[in-house]
Amino acid sequence: MRDKKIEKLIKSEEKRQAEGLELIPSENYVSEDVLRANGSVFTNKYSEGYPGRRYYGGQDFTDQVETLAIERACKLFNCKYANVQPHSGAPANLAVYAALLSPGDTVLGMDLSHGGHLTHGHPMTLPAKIYKFVTYKMKNPDTGEIDYEEMRRVAIAEKPKLIIAGFSAYSKTLNYKKFVEIAREVGAITMADMAHIAGLIAAGVLRNPFDDGFDIITSTTHKTLRGPRGGIILTREDEEIAKKIDKAIFPGIQGGPHMHTIAAKAVAFGEAMTPKFKKYALQILKNAKAMEQVFHKNKIRMIGGGTDNHLILADVFGSLGVTGKEAQTVLDEVGITLNMNSIAGDTRKPLDPSGIRFGTPAITTRGFKEKECACVAELMIKVLKNKDNKKIKESVHKEIKKLAKKFPIPKKFV
Repeated sequence: MRDKKIEKLIKSEEKRQAEGLELIPSENYVSEDVLRANGSVFTNKYSEGYPGRRYYGGQDFTDQVETLAIERACKLFNCKYANVQPHSGAPANLAVYAALLSPGDTVLGMDLSHGGHLTHGHPMTLPAKIYKFVTYKMKNPDTGEIDYEEMRRVAIAEKPKLIIAGFSAYSKTLNYKKFVEIAREVGAITMADMAHIAGLIAAGVLRNPFDDGFDIITSTTHKTLRGPRGGIILTREDEEIAKKIDKAIFPGIQGGPHMHTIAAKAVAFGEAMTPKFKKYALQILKNAKAMEQVFHKNKIRMIGGGTDNHLILADVFGSLGVTGKEAQTVLDEVGITLNMNSIAGDTRKPLDPSGIRFGTPAITTRGFKEKECACVAELMIKVLKNKDNKKIKESVHKEIKKLAKKFPIPKKFV
């Protein structure tokens, strides 16, 4: 590379990833094949429109790439329609809103402090300035159970046009049938934002919302799906909804799709169809349980009491007197990357909350099993209990480097 400054930064990031452990639940490693497609000459091509209906010439191969990505996405998630053009998860959600709602319409989504996502109604976001968002919460943060009776009461009172199931920091299983029952009672459309668990759904190790009657699924294509940074929108069977979504993406909120990313999505979807991927997804769940057991043994409170998926949300301030920001910083120093996170009923500020969020997708990609994940959890707790002890932190950092070296980031997944 001629740009030596950027080359140096790329090499530094490669070294950081290779020598440390990634526990942020929304991050993962892609295969060499996905990386190659994402950096291919398709990045040179503008392809406004859809296969067979483009506004520029020279689309022979872009049409084939996008068609393949659509076919694979539909097969992977057992649905009839897919839009693979969203640049990420937030634009995917925004496109659904634009397609199906009018300004001022009501949307029912999970409260951010109880595990929801910014795009599900946080007042600082664009959707919240256009639509009216109302929320549902957990009945009890220590069990993680959603208060479905309260959700139904809110739905009957507010008459939402769209009901969202989905989260960014929720570790339990949602009852999709309850969502559909409530939606049908009030005449709402159902959308599942499955960005975090799409790979687990694709592998069949977690339930597919379409099987319980959901109308739409939105998702990112990275995280547990282990593809490039991007988004998708899936429609179970309603052609009219699918047509509205296509128009909302283009020309509604996006211009030219990123064809290099769509090529990489197609590769990732293909990888996710293999038996090896299902084995990987199952191991993610086993590894998360192994970490949960260590935190439980050490009497560290977990929101929801533990995990049913790939992530854990732990109340480190309430359990150890360490703030989320302190925990994130001190663990970063020893080569463990995770993120601070607010918890339900948090009395601390969002930029220094009570909780931390971590998960197992990336370390599972590296080949970690339950034994290694339990070891990582023990090391995390050791550091958090001795955050000012330089000797202990240096010792743990060496252990993390050894683990990282023993389990290098793979290049091939299939």
